Amino acid sequence: MMPDMNRVVGSHDLLLVTLDTLRFDVAAELLAAGRLPNLAKVLPPDGWERRHSPGSFTYAAHQAILAGFLPTPATPDGPHPRLFAARFAGSETTGSRTWVFDAPDLPTALAAAGYRTVCIGGVGFFNKQGPLGSVLPGLFQESHWAPELGVPSPTSFESQVAVAERVAAGQPPGQPLFLFVNVSALHQPNWFHLPGATRADGDSRATHAAALEYVDAHVGRLFAAMSARRPCFAVVCSDHGTAYGEDGYTGHRIGHEVVWTVPYAHFTLPATPQESR
Repeated sequence: MMPDMNRVVGSHDLLLVTLDTLRFDVAAELLAAGRLPNLAKVLPPDGWERRHSPGSFTYAAHQAILAGFLPTPATPDGPHPRLFAARFAGSETTGSRTWVFDAPDLPTALAAAGYRTVCIGGVGFFNKQGPLGSVLPGLFQESHWAPELGVPSPTSFESQVAVAERVAAGQPPGQPLFLFVNVSALHQPNWFHLPGATRADGDSRATHAAALEYVDAHVGRLFAAMSARRPCFAVVCSDHGTAYGEDGYTGHRIGHEVVWTVPYAHFTLPATPQESR
């Protein structure tokens, strides 16, 4: 059942996590094998939902996601109502439970609704080192990026979580928080997440899976930080997948099934004040 986002917005903190480049098949296999214990605690009983990305690479997908076009359910029984939608005539995916906004993007709309909006960047499109890398973080009131949060860092996600913990700890008590985290650990290079692998071995489906296990090992801290003050409504999904040799393809920004098909979940983290943990 889709939650009534008109009740959620304003009463809950909001967390949007994009697991950059994560493939659906790898995410589903690891969950079924019990290799994602922390994510398993919060995912719905059916696990990851199979969805289609609105874009085949980070920039395109995030332009859509941050405008309210989250990955679309991969079933033919649409139209599928969206959680968030900009107001425009003729929308077939705006329902009674959709939070409708009058702004070009979700961070701007939530800021107008009283939220503090914060971006914790990961891959290069969030690094603020040039005009293109400044577009997406520029949608937020506050943004964070440093080399230790980026793709080449073997400890990128735990560094991102540390920033999230500081952001949440410094949040004014009466103001809701919208936190966006672009997780870079899954993106190539990811060979260093597989024990015993070397740079010469390169990236593979197995190192991609190892990177997801690494993220799972630290994601509980992120959820704890975001539920310390009030209930938190969370969306965790991939922006697109990536190919590791399927049909001769490597990488993304291509129209292949492993690129378009992504894992998705939304759920509520109950408020768990620090003193009760």
